[in-house]
Amino acid sequence: MLRRLTIRDFVIVDRLELEFQSGFGALTGETGAGKSILLDALGLALGGRADAGAVRIGRDKADIAAEFELPAGGGLSDWLAAQDLPADDGMVILRRVVESGGRSRAWINGVPVTQAQLREAGDWLADIHGQHAHHALLRGDAQRALIDAHAGAAALASDVAVRFRAWQQLAELRRAAEQDSAASERERELLAWQIGELRDLAFAPEEWVEINHEHSRLAHAAGLMEGADEALATLGEGDGAVTYLLRHIGVRVDAMADIDPGLGDVRELLAGAAIQADEALHALRRYRDRLDLDPQRLAEIERRIGAVTDVARKYRVDPEGLPELLETWTGKLEEMVARADPVHLAEQEAQARRAYDEAAARLSAARRPAADRLSREVSEAMQTLAMAGGQFAAVLEPCAPSAHGVETVEFRVAANPSQPLRPLAKVASGGELSRIGLAIQVMTSRDSATPTLIFDEVDVGIGGGVAEIVGKLLHRLGQERQVLCVTHLPQVAACADWQWNIAKSNRDNEVVSAVTPLEMDGRIEEIARMLGGVNITDTTRRHAAEMLGVTAAP
Repeated sequence: MLRRLTIRDFVIVDRLELEFQSGFGALTGETGAGKSILLDALGLALGGRADAGAVRIGRDKADIAAEFELPAGGGLSDWLAAQDLPADDGMVILRRVVESGGRSRAWINGVPVTQAQLREAGDWLADIHGQHAHHALLRGDAQRALIDAHAGAAALASDVAVRFRAWQQLAELRRAAEQDSAASERERELLAWQIGELRDLAFAPEEWVEINHEHSRLAHAAGLMEGADEALATLGEGDGAVTYLLRHIGVRVDAMADIDPGLGDVRELLAGAAIQADEALHALRRYRDRLDLDPQRLAEIERRIGAVTDVARKYRVDPEGLPELLETWTGKLEEMVARADPVHLAEQEAQARRAYDEAAARLSAARRPAADRLSREVSEAMQTLAMAGGQFAAVLEPCAPSAHGVETVEFRVAANPSQPLRPLAKVASGGELSRIGLAIQVMTSRDSATPTLIFDEVDVGIGGGVAEIVGKLLHRLGQERQVLCVTHLPQVAACADWQWNIAKSNRDNEVVSAVTPLEMDGRIEEIARMLGGVNITDTTRRHAAEMLGVTAAP
C-alpha cells in the first residue's frame, strides 16, 4: 500500500509530505483546490507521461516521490530482483523529476531507471481510475480488455494476437508463392547459378594465404637461388668460409683459455657461434635443394589467383569473403525454395492456424465465465444504484478469427425491466453510464492484485441515496485494499475511514495547495460544507454528524 507521498513544486503544490493510512480515504475540498493534482503527481511517480506544465511556475523542476510497502506474493519482488533494484527493507520508493524544459528522470529505490521500468513497477502497486474512465467503456476495445483483465487472461490474449499474426504471415507467403511463381523461379535460377559458380571455384580462405605465398616464392625463385648459393659459399666453402674461420679461431681461443681462465666466456661464445653457423649452413643447403624454377607451377598459381580475383570482383567482395557469400546465398536459396512451394507453405499455414485455434479456444474458455460473472455482479449492483430491475450483460458474439480471438465483446444494458438489452453506447444516459461504469470498476478492481486503488471523481453524475451506496461500495472495497477517492459528494466522504481536506490559499502572492488531515470535528465541518455550501448552520452540522454516525458538539 501507499505509505508516503512527497511533492515539490508540482503545479500549485510547493511542498507536501503526506502519510497515508490503510482502508478507504476520501480527499475533499473546493473545486480547483488541487485534489486531482495530488493524484496527477502520484500518476507521474507511477510512470505516467510528463510535460513541462507539471513544474510550478518560476521553479526549475518538480520532484515527486512515492513510498509503497512491497506487496505480498513475490511478483514485484521477483521483478525488482531481475532488474537489480533491491528492496531489502520491504519498501519500494518511486521517484520522478520533471524539469521545466520537459525532460524527466526516474528512480526506483534510488537507482536510475527508464520511464517504462517505472511504469511497469507502478502497475504492480496502484490502479488509478480517472473521472472519465466510464467513457472508455463505450469503446469495444476497452470492453474486451476489461473482460480479459477480469478473466486474468491478458497473457492469453497477447498469445492469440501473436499466433494470429504468424498465421496471417504464412497465408500471405502462400498466396504470394501461388501468384508470383514465374518471377520467383527466375530469381531462384539466377541465385542457383551464382551458387554453382562459387561452389565450382571451391575456394577456402586459408587457400588464399597459401597460394599468395607460393606465388611470391616461385615468382622470385631465380633471385632466391642466387642468394642461397652466395650464402652457402660464404658460410661453408673454402678456407675463407665463415664456419672454417669460427672453428679455427675457436681452437686458438681454447688454447689461450687453458692458460688464462678469464677467456672462458669468449670461448663459450665462439663455440656457440660455430654451432649456430653450422646449423644455418645445413638449413640453407636443405632450402637450396628444394628451390627450383617451375614456370608451369607458377602459371597454374597465377591462373588460380586470377580466377579467384575475377569472381570476387564480379560479386564485389574481397577474395576472403567468397565463402561467407556462398553460405549466405545458399541459405537464401533454401528460404526461397521453401517459400516458393505452395504445398509446403500450405502445410505450415495449416499448422499455424491450428496453433491459433487452440490459443483462441483457451481465451474463449477464460472469457465466458468472466463475462457471466461480471454480468451478474454488475446487474446486482445496478439494483442498489437507482436502477432497480436493470440488467447488464457482457455479451460474447462469435466472429471471424482475428488478432483478438473468435468473438467480439459488447457491453449491453437494460436500464429497467421493460427495455431489452441494447449496446451500452446507445442507451445509457450520462448518469446511468456513471453508475454502471463505477460498478464495473469496483467489481473488476476486486480481481486485481494491486494493493492501492485510486478513484478520481468517478462518482460524477450521481447523488442522493445512490451516492451513499457508492460510498458503501468503496468502504467495503477498502476492507480488502487501500482505496483513495477524490469526491465532491458528502455521502461518499462520510463512508470513508479517514478524510483529508485539500484547500488552496495565497502566500507571498502565489497560489499554493495545502492538505489537512481531518479529525472527527474537522470531518463534521467539511461534510457540512459539502452539504450546505458557504453558510453552514447547526442543522447542517447535525446532519453531517449523523452521516458520520456521531453526535455533533453543541
